[in-house]
Amino acid sequence: MYKTLCRSFSLKNTYRVNSILYALKQVPLLKKVLPEQLYGVRGLKIFANILSALWELVTIFGAKLLYFLVMIVYVGTFYHNVPPDLVFLHLLFFLSVIGSYSNTGMFHASRDKYYAMILLRMNAKEYTLVNDGYLLLKIILGFLPCTLLFGQMVGVPLWLCLLLPFCVVGMKLGFSAYALLNYEKHGSVYNEDKLGKLLWSVMGILLLLAYGLPAIGITLPFTASTFLFLACLPIGAWSLHKLLSFRFYREINQELLAEITNQMDLPNNIAKEAVEKKISTDTSITSNRNGFEYLNDLFVKRHKKILWNSTIRITFISLFLVFAALLVLHLMPEFKSHVNELILTWLPYFTFVLYSINRGSQFTQALFMNCDHSLLTYGCYKQPKSILKLFQIRLREIIKINAVPASVIGAGLALLLYCSGGTTNLLNYAVLLISILCMSVFFSIHYLTVYYLLQPYNAGTEIKSAMYQIIMAATYFVCYLFLHVHLPTLIFGTACILFCILYTVLACLLVYRYAPKTFRLRI
Repeated sequence: MYKTLCRSFSLKNTYRVNSILYALKQVPLLKKVLPEQLYGVRGLKIFANILSALWELVTIFGAKLLYFLVMIVYVGTFYHNVPPDLVFLHLLFFLSVIGSYSNTGMFHASRDKYYAMILLRMNAKEYTLVNDGYLLLKIILGFLPCTLLFGQMVGVPLWLCLLLPFCVVGMKLGFSAYALLNYEKHGSVYNEDKLGKLLWSVMGILLLLAYGLPAIGITLPFTASTFLFLACLPIGAWSLHKLLSFRFYREINQELLAEITNQMDLPNNIAKEAVEKKISTDTSITSNRNGFEYLNDLFVKRHKKILWNSTIRITFISLFLVFAALLVLHLMPEFKSHVNELILTWLPYFTFVLYSINRGSQFTQALFMNCDHSLLTYGCYKQPKSILKLFQIRLREIIKINAVPASVIGAGLALLLYCSGGTTNLLNYAVLLISILCMSVFFSIHYLTVYYLLQPYNAGTEIKSAMYQIIMAATYFVCYLFLHVHLPTLIFGTACILFCILYTVLACLLVYRYAPKTFRLRI
């Protein structure tokens, strides 16, 4: 076991260090100064190892702290009509139940497992138990400070705070044992990466119970929460015996890792096949346009399912939510003043909403997979005139796609503002509608500009640009921060409109200047 533990850590760390070094080589400002033989430079390998160790600490403590702050503590502040200790235990219990089957670790297919068990032929049972044990230890170490700190803050007894991490681990062990028993009886391998409709439905119900019940003043009683948590301890102890006595770890992992084996031979083959199924093969589809307009028109018509179907669904959902909100205001007029105040101060919140529903990422991925990855092999397609012409056409198309739900949301907010009491400054109505549309335009331009300036995909449609991933992560982080910003609609909306205009001009200049050099296939 000890030898397996050492080899496992060594393999995982080597994989992570090499990934860090590769990512450093992809950063535009660094790749010119870093040596070609990057993986042989001792100093850089030490630096990468330090980053790897820091990342491990972040996964142990930082991720758990963020989980408690966002999913439990912050949400708990909105429930004023129930005791905070009951809300804390209520939310933690239901979220832990979801995590027990959706984040097991044992039934997750990863490349380090593929390298260890398939390529290096390591003992599957020892490798699985060692890594699962380490994952559970990280949960205990990461959860314990959080349950002590936040649990004590809301009045949960100290003894229960100390036991809660072990109870959460007991839940995970219980589900893992159940999945192993199910394999012995029925031969079906559980895969947490493919939950299926039933488990997704269960997750939806559990989330509704977790966050919906406290909103109407209902939580699990303290005795019930305590009993349910403590019951997980003997369940975990029994499950541990099952995990140690199970004999078919190699068979389970071979089935779990079969997909990765195929991907190693044909990168992203499964993803490409899934996308291709959504492309229309109707030979009657044509266009009366010319040149690149003809190419774009055919692309949009044949990719209607990818580009427009989800947009139409989002639009109808937005319409439904607007009408539902109007109905609530009509039936319960006491909420009007509160809704009016929210609309006039919570416009920054919709930055994250527009980020979430924007189709820019799917649009650029479809462009590369089914158009650019072939056309970029032709020299005429990479000429500056061609690149800039297509950029303009595609920008117009993605703005149209994203503007439909954005228009509904913007008009809906303006209508809700009017029906909830209105405002003395009529500019607020126009700013609401225009700023929401500007946010939509910004994200459309942002995704397409980053795609043209960094072009992150290689011929196998794998993302090979670290800078692209950094920018996408930073975009998410900034949009998430806006969830916690409250500013008057007039001020934030006007700033948003001006920023969108400025960003549009800057993005077009950057594409005009650099895209002819950067828009190419990656190796």
